[in-house]
Amino acid sequence: MIIDSLDHLRRRRSAKWRRYPDDVLPLFVAEMDVPLAPAIADVLRAAVESSDTGYAIPGADLGEAVAGFAARRWGWQVDPAKVTAVADVGVGAVELLRALTSPGDSVVISPPVYPPFFHWVQEAGAQLREVPLADGRRLDLAALETAFASHPAAYLLCNPHNPVGRVHTRDELTALITLASRYGVTVISDEIHAPLVLPGATFTPFLSLPGAADVGVSLISASKAFNLAGLKCAAVVDGTRSVASAFPPDARWRTGHFGVLATVAAFTHGDAWLDGLLGFLDERRTQLGTLLHDRLPWITWTPPEGTFLAWLDCRARPDEEQPARRFLDRGRVALEPGLRFGASGAGYVRLNFGTSAEILDEATQRMVRAYR
Repeated sequence: MIIDSLDHLRRRRSAKWRRYPDDVLPLFVAEMDVPLAPAIADVLRAAVESSDTGYAIPGADLGEAVAGFAARRWGWQVDPAKVTAVADVGVGAVELLRALTSPGDSVVISPPVYPPFFHWVQEAGAQLREVPLADGRRLDLAALETAFASHPAAYLLCNPHNPVGRVHTRDELTALITLASRYGVTVISDEIHAPLVLPGATFTPFLSLPGAADVGVSLISASKAFNLAGLKCAAVVDGTRSVASAFPPDARWRTGHFGVLATVAAFTHGDAWLDGLLGFLDERRTQLGTLLHDRLPWITWTPPEGTFLAWLDCRARPDEEQPARRFLDRGRVALEPGLRFGASGAGYVRLNFGTSAEILDEATQRMVRAYR
């Protein structure tokens, strides 16, 4: 996969390229530097040429595209009628929480986790309860049972888990379903990174497991895998409860028209491009491991099973609870601070390796300079 030169990338006007000055390499936000898949570029180009820039009206084609993709990639049989369009995964999560919770209800999350999880619970008016990952990577099922026994309204699951990049196993998810059923807790499974499970790991959709439809609902999107975050489209896949039927009537109008067009194209015609991307990301993952070993051996990590994000443990430098600040100030490379993912992220940074080999090489050289 060919990545544009750094000079060309800096012509982009998204948040990744406008937040910092031009002397900073931006590897913080989860936005890749890859070109659009041809099928997506074609459908967007055709829409612009037709001045087709009106309101979105997601129809059966979105549900069918989601169902087709899920069947081909994961063997998951999705009923297209159970698919509801939302503006993005965050909007979908907040609306689900609003539908599932009452004032005073609690919602459980497992940090370190995607920072908006903390905000979504507050936005929905619920109380946050944290059950950290065991050993910083795995679902702590014993601690989750203790939390579930207090009957929270919901559990926000991140699978694959951002930032640690772990793909939860079928057995772990089955155990989670058992706990959710026992204590009456609804599981909202954020599966936005599911198409980005890398070679060596297998993704298990939550709702594909026995009993999950009775206790869960899933959120999926093409936005991370196909680099479409700015186009605004994601999908809620309902279980047996049809939680999405409680969404406000106007929620449908908040989805982006280009987002719907691009998502249908991605999920219908993007498989070959996605396979190429996964191979490319596997190469960058291997490259990063080599660079860290050779240049920054004091940084430890576990290569992610999914996502294009590396969770780097910098705690070998005990004076640095927030190493991202040093990497930015002294190395001019922007990484995501670990504390954004919860208190257990102190001493960590998250690095986006969804970029070119040349940029990754330059970034690690700058990281070395930051500690000279």
